Amino acid sequence: MAKSEEKPVGPAESEAAGQRPPQVRIDDTRSVASYANFCRVTSTPEELIIDFGLTAQPFGVPSEPVQISQRIITNFYTAKRLLHALQLTLARHEQMFGVLETDVQKRIMPGTRT
Repeated sequence: MAKSEEKPVGPAESEAAGQRPPQVRIDDTRSVASYANFCRVTSTPEELIIDFGLTAQPFGVPSEPVQISQRIITNFYTAKRLLHALQLTLARHEQMFGVLETDVQKRIMPGTRT
């Protein structure tokens, strides 16, 4: 009798077979969390640069310089995977809680303008 060979199982096959796909282990013991209400994206031909910061004037053009607290530099492949993960996460959030309106003027309740 021939010996059966095990072939690698991908995430779709694992889920279909009732198995959980392998999970990436994370060590976040040295991570630092910070809040940002400002984001700027720039790039070079090889990299994407994402700056995160905090501004006291989150709408319009700030009168004071925005203090950048974090800069992430990544390649475009990782950026595309990040974009996909963010799109999925935001779609799930909007399904549960409703559409996130990014236009501040559309979020203002009638009669509450000062």
